[in-house]
Amino acid sequence: MLGILIAALVAGIITALVTPSVRRWVEARGVVDEPGERRENKETKPRAGGIAIYLGFVIAVIVAVTIRQFARDGQHTWSMQVVGILLATTFAAVTGLVDDFKDLSAVKQVIAILGAGLILVAFNVRIEGVSNLLGMGQSGKYVASQHWHALNNITSILATLIWVFVVTKTVDAIDGLDGLASGVCAISATALALMAVQMARPEFATLAVIAAALAGSCLGFLRHNAYPSKIIMGTIGAWTLGVPLAAVSILGAFKVAAAVSFVVPILVLGVPIFDYIHVVARRLLDHAPLTSADRRHLHHRLMDRWGHDQRKVVYFIYGVAIVFCVVALCVFQFTRVPHRLN
Repeated sequence: MLGILIAALVAGIITALVTPSVRRWVEARGVVDEPGERRENKETKPRAGGIAIYLGFVIAVIVAVTIRQFARDGQHTWSMQVVGILLATTFAAVTGLVDDFKDLSAVKQVIAILGAGLILVAFNVRIEGVSNLLGMGQSGKYVASQHWHALNNITSILATLIWVFVVTKTVDAIDGLDGLASGVCAISATALALMAVQMARPEFATLAVIAAALAGSCLGFLRHNAYPSKIIMGTIGAWTLGVPLAAVSILGAFKVAAAVSFVVPILVLGVPIFDYIHVVARRLLDHAPLTSADRRHLHHRLMDRWGHDQRKVVYFIYGVAIVFCVVALCVFQFTRVPHRLN
C-alpha cells in the first residue's frame, strides 16, 4: 500500500509542478490548439501538456517500483513486463509529441500506436486467452482449467494490438473538453489499481503501483487542465495515458477476472470505448471520413443540449465513468477467480 501511495503522490506532484514549465516551452514554439469543430475552446491554447503527464508517470513508476525492489528483495517488482510498459509508453509519448508538432497523418498515427502495442507484445504484455461463461456446467461454477481458452500466438498478438489501439484512440477521442480525458482516465486507473490490490499478490501490487502513478499524473495535470484550462494534454498526453491503461488492463483485469475477462476492462474504460464505437458507427452510416473532426461525440451532444456548460457536461461524464467503474469492481469482486500471471 505504501508503494501505491508513493507512486500516486510522486506522479501528481511532479506533473503539477512541471506543467507550467511545459506550458511556457510549448508556447514559445508555437505549439497551440486552435478553436475548431473538435474542441470547445474559444481561444488558442498551448497543447502537448502531456509532456508533464509522461514525466510524472515514468518517474513515479521508477521510484515506486525501485523502492519495492529493495523492500521485497526483488520479488515481482522490476520485470520484463514493467520495462515493456515503460518503453511502450515512451515510444507512444515521443511519437505523440511529434504529432503535436507536425500533425502526423492518420496512417502514421495508426502505425505509431500499433508500434507501441508491438513493444508490449515483445515484453510479454499480451492478451493470452478468453473465458467461456456459457460452459459453466450444472454446478454454475467457473472452473478456470475447463473454461479458460488460450489463444494461439497470432490471435493473441492481434487481440493485443487491437485492444491497445482501441484504448489509446478512445482516450484521444474524448480529449475535447477541459479536464475530460484526464479525469476519466484518473477514474479508470483508480479502478484498475483497486482490482490489482484485491488480489493480494506481489505481482499485482506492482500493477497497482503503475495504475496509481497513472491516476496521480492525471490528477496533477487536472490542476492546470480543469475548466478553464491553461493547457491541453495533446496527442502525447492521450497516448501516454492510453498505452499504459491498455497494458495494465491486459496484465490485470483480463487475467485476474478470468470468468469475465472481457467484461471488466471494457466496463472500466466504458465511457471512452462506447463513445468511440458510437462515433465510428455513425460515421460509417453517414458515409463520413472515419478520421474527420465532427460533433458526434457524447460530450459534443451534451454541450449542444445543455447550452455549452463545460463543467456540467464534464461532471456528468465523470459520474457515468464512476458508475461504470463501480459496476466493474462489483463484477470483479463477485466473479473473479485466481489466474496465473505469466
